[in-house]
Amino acid sequence: MRRFSFVTVDVFTEHRFGGNPLAVVPDARGLSDQEMQSLAAEFNLSETTFVLPAEDPKNSARVRIFNRRAEMPFAGHPNVGTGWVLNELGRAPDGVLRFEELAGLVEVRIDAGRVTIAAPQPLSLGPEMPVDLLAGCVGLEAKDIVVAAHRPMLASVGNSFLVAEVAPSALAKAAPDITKFRAANQIYTALGANRLPVYLHARDGDGLRTRMFSPLSGTLEDAATGSAATPLAALLLSLTSDAERHYDIVQGVEMGRPSHLFAKAWRASDGIRASVGGACVPVLRGEITL
Repeated sequence: MRRFSFVTVDVFTEHRFGGNPLAVVPDARGLSDQEMQSLAAEFNLSETTFVLPAEDPKNSARVRIFNRRAEMPFAGHPNVGTGWVLNELGRAPDGVLRFEELAGLVEVRIDAGRVTIAAPQPLSLGPEMPVDLLAGCVGLEAKDIVVAAHRPMLASVGNSFLVAEVAPSALAKAAPDITKFRAANQIYTALGANRLPVYLHARDGDGLRTRMFSPLSGTLEDAATGSAATPLAALLLSLTSDAERHYDIVQGVEMGRPSHLFAKAWRASDGIRASVGGACVPVLRGEITL
């Protein structure tokens, strides 16, 4: 019988049972692709990570990220949580880790308890989604969607999301309609079959409040989505002439798992880059037997 240790952490929070839970397998050598996918479904969290030796010895590890149904090229809270776990295991002696992932190289920095990751790609924007179609998917009316700054559109820094601004009063009312998500996925195919993650944001004083729905990939709602916060920060910066901006983002309130994300976007030689960071709290340790 094979045995593999695992750790779970709550990510983007300083309080246990807040933030977004993540399962990390710090040494996944010997697990097959199908076993990783089955374990991610068994944990039944939005993502599970599996750490393998780096292909390039200059890097720290190869990290594979699985949601309940498929492998992901990049994700936010899995990188933050995995960085925290490996640092606790003494695998980040200088406070810096470099993860090889499908979307590219992800740099992780640990400083004073906060873990910050740099997204692997510069901002890229895709097609827009009609306001009526988007509103129907999230149970809102077209008038609830704010288009003054930008229309609902695809944005990515390594993992694509349909990003839309909504009125502050509408954010708490949003609720995914899975039937309409499925219908929209048949029309709006840019993200592929069975994947249509929608990230809503609203102004909240000097900060932002957000919610993310991805029912077609098995996550009805996500408590904290770093790989959506990063393209949002980059997109918002692109609408200004500033060299960089910082964004405080709160997510997960409606789920009872409040999360706090610190995002930053800046102009670089190859486009607009972004990072996101936050705190982590350990919850469980255990062993997988296969």
